Order: sequence, then C-alpha cells, then structure tokens
Amino acid sequence: MKKVIFILSLVAIFTVQNTKAQMNSESIVEIASSTDDFSTLVTALKAADLVGALQGDGPFTVFAPLNSGFAKIDSETLNSLLEPENKDQLSAILTYHVVAGKLTAADVAKALEAGKGKVELTTLNGATLTAVSKDGGIYLMDQKGNYSMIAKTDVMASNGVIHVINDVVMP
Repeated sequence: MKKVIFILSLVAIFTVQNTKAQMNSESIVEIASSTDDFSTLVTALKAADLVGALQGDGPFTVFAPLNSGFAKIDSETLNSLLEPENKDQLSAILTYHVVAGKLTAADVAKALEAGKGKVELTTLNGATLTAVSKDGGIYLMDQKGNYSMIAKTDVMASNGVIHVINDVVMP
C-alpha cells in the first residue's frame, strides 16, 4: 500500500511539473491575450504600446486587473485613457502594475512575514506599490490608499508570473 501511495505521489508531482512547464511556454502577453477576463488589459497594453515590452525576456511580475476591475473606472475616463494623446498617462498606470523580477506567491508571503504583514514593491514606473496581509488575504495598496485583492496567484509565463487582481491600482 505504501508503494502504491508513493507511486501515485510521484505521478502527481510529475503531472504538476509538466503542467507548469506547458504554461511556461507562453509569454505574459500571450496568456493575457488568450484569457477573456483580460481583454480590457490587452486593449490598454496595445494602446500604451507596451505589448512588445511585456513580450520581452523579463522576468516580470504582473498584477493583472480583470475586466471587472477596469469596469469600476468611469467609462468616460477609461475611454479617454485609451486615446493616443493619453498614452503616457496610460503607460504610467499600466507599468504601476508591473515589478521587475519574478515574485511568486511564496516570495510575497515570505516578504510579508519578514515585513510584519507589509512589503513595498517598486514598480516599473518607479512608484511604490504595497502588498499587505489583511482579512485573511493579500491585497495591494496603491499610493492613494485604495486596495485590490489578489484573487489568483502564480500564473506562470515564459517571461515571468501573473497575479490576478480585482481592481486597477493607481499611482
């Protein structure tokens, strides 16, 4: 019986590793583009001309807002951000969702433990985003004091990792 459990455990481990390896073959942008819940994010990345950058080698950690997070932004404001003349402002907002390096959920949890429930992350736009352990979950707190819950972690990509968040964070 112990031998059967051991063999089943090995099969499970190799299956998980193989699945992760398959997920790693796509870039962050390819994963986002193939996920309906990220269609607004992909539209914004294209408008800000950031697709090429996030298809680069990285590694990057992307806190990716769902469409429902973008829907919380006034539609007039969102449409305005997508206009070519607001490309720099949109780019600043989107790069506020990206950290250089690959930070897995375990890395963030370890940093939160060391930081007594709080850790500051420097984003690609140079601003600070704060990860906070709160209400039994991990949240991002933007510079305005607004929170976005991390809803799903460790979506592995060939050039980094995606963590799904419920809201757009603002620099």
